[in-house]
Amino acid sequence: TRGGPAPGGPELTPRQQATLDALGASGDRPSFPPGLGAELADALDAGIAAAFPGSPPERPADPMFVSKRDLHHVHTCEGLAVAEREAPFSWAVPVAVGTIAHRAIELGIHWDGTPPPRVLVDAALTGAAESTGSLGDWLYGLDDGERAALCSAAVERVTAFTEVFPALKPAWRPVCEARHRLEVAGGAVVLSGKTDLSLGQGRGNEAGKVIIDFKTGAQRVHHTDDLRFYALLETITRGVPPRLVATAYLDSGVVRTEQVTTNVLDAALARTVGGVTALVELAQRPAVLRASGACRWCPALDSCPVGLTHLAGDDERDYDPDGD
Repeated sequence: TRGGPAPGGPELTPRQQATLDALGASGDRPSFPPGLGAELADALDAGIAAAFPGSPPERPADPMFVSKRDLHHVHTCEGLAVAEREAPFSWAVPVAVGTIAHRAIELGIHWDGTPPPRVLVDAALTGAAESTGSLGDWLYGLDDGERAALCSAAVERVTAFTEVFPALKPAWRPVCEARHRLEVAGGAVVLSGKTDLSLGQGRGNEAGKVIIDFKTGAQRVHHTDDLRFYALLETITRGVPPRLVATAYLDSGVVRTEQVTTNVLDAALARTVGGVTALVELAQRPAVLRASGACRWCPALDSCPVGLTHLAGDDERDYDPDGD
């Protein structure tokens, strides 16, 4: 992914060239031991199984699903983690924007030609409305104003993507919304993840893939932790680590990268074991409450003395540090 556009291809803007330079491979690709994925899998399984009393339980009918968001919440505040897991999910325009924009970006990557973002968003909306899931039902209930607001916000995000990223060549093996699923502790826990975009592919024991997360808003420390979690799942489920993880901040055009090393994977493993252990324990003990900026958007804020004290006199209740 280096070297600029093919002869006769579109000229890249400085921002697109900077993205290409940040994500491209230069020099030798890192190699990893062939058994690294299996070693990490064993350590992860043993660490999480230890959270359960006695031997790991028999495979349950309803395992605990844990995502990057769950890990972020429990490491931020255990009360936030409990509140978020108990809060019923409902679609809203701000929630749906990311889903529609991601689908439109995926369509654009595989679309013949270069349709404008509005065409891609309309196609994504049509496809989602015709689906049998809850999103389709919700879209059918929108009034004209809500649909226009959703379309406008999604077009803005898709446009930002096209201004930050060059056109993705098929040879780069672009994949959107790639899913990972890993069962641990006898199936009692399922770790799951869905990457916004990946480029490249490993070769033997050589790392070649780049995993990219799209964000809007400010840069946050936990965005790096999110990507390290993805790198851990990628290493275990695919057998070779990604070469690089990157967060693309579409609002600012900044792309932050981190090279994946064994130390990065070890840190991700320790954070995952610690987070899942806490989530398992919370079924038997009270949550430890930690005040932070996340108190502003916690579903349990109105009944949380720690959060209310921390935010006394603060009216910025709509702040969301996830920035998705």
